[in-house]
Amino acid sequence: MKHQLDFEKPIAELQNKLDELRKHRATHSLDVNIDSEIAQIENKIAETRKQIFENLTAWQRVQLARHPRRPYTLDYLETTFGDFSELHGDRLFAEDHAMVGGFAKIGPHKVMVVGTQKGRDTKENIRRNFGSAHPEGYRKALRLMRMGTSSPFRSLL
Repeated sequence: MKHQLDFEKPIAELQNKLDELRKHRATHSLDVNIDSEIAQIENKIAETRKQIFENLTAWQRVQLARHPRRPYTLDYLETTFGDFSELHGDRLFAEDHAMVGGFAKIGPHKVMVVGTQKGRDTKENIRRNFGSAHPEGYRKALRLMRMGTSSPFRSLL
């Protein structure tokens, strides 16, 4: 794990062991002992993960919320919604790349989705203003929300 927090280290160590065993199994003939050991480590990872994440301190929860590998709005849009069409601009000043939104489909329903987006690297963070919207971003969000509540979307509410 490139970005791991201190409390995630036991999980990472077990995951490394598991990866090594899987590589060993792939290069050698199938061995029943290796398969049972892999199953034991998988169970141990699940138990450790449950124990760690059930007992997080307040600061650890903050660290988890700020985790660099945490999904952002565009990640959710890609996995949850279909046919996402991003809309741009506030129709008054400029486009705010920190605010993303547009039409999407979830199942048979057409919806309007609005959210903030920050970058994964320095260049993208600067482009997206570290996820902090400017006034034009809030105007864009308001415009999109008004569009989402107008006909024909109003019947979905």
